[in-house]
Amino acid sequence: METVSVNSFVTRQVKGSGKSFALGLGFDEIAEHAATQLNTGHFESGYRQGVRLVHVSNSLLQYFFSPLVKISNEMQLKAIITRRRENEEPYIQIRAIGVPPLPAGSVNLILYHHDVLAETNEDETNADWELIAFNCLPEGLENMPMGPVTMMRNQLQLTGGTKGTYSTEEWAESVRFWQNYAMCDDSAV
Repeated sequence: METVSVNSFVTRQVKGSGKSFALGLGFDEIAEHAATQLNTGHFESGYRQGVRLVHVSNSLLQYFFSPLVKISNEMQLKAIITRRRENEEPYIQIRAIGVPPLPAGSVNLILYHHDVLAETNEDETNADWELIAFNCLPEGLENMPMGPVTMMRNQLQLTGGTKGTYSTEEWAESVRFWQNYAMCDDSAV
């Protein structure tokens, strides 16, 4: 049986963060569910070997919320300069203002293998896998490409990135998607 633990990176995903979040379900419970789903084959391979996307069971979807919204002409957007961690380069983030998060239609738990995290000294436990993030999609949306900033960080092997290489099509799909969608800023809602 493969083990899954919580990496501190995922703990930034809380209500008001502009990221996917869960209410009524703690990070340890999410990691425990990830282990169950992983060990019963409910996952797919991620962008590289040692990264897996674990599918959350429909019975737990009611705990998850998606900050992802389709951009419209009526929507007010704001740009902020931010960092994921203090030691990473800053980047520009676009948020939709005053838009509430939506219940999740599907959720992928993103697991990195211990060996992958060890490449950048970001392994925090001795578990086989660590939960580093989760992506919640609203109903009707089936795919969310990795953001171009994350792809850049990975491909250039910048601080906070894990080595990855992407095709021209993957880059183009990411840019196109993120020109049509934004994360909501629910802090004022």
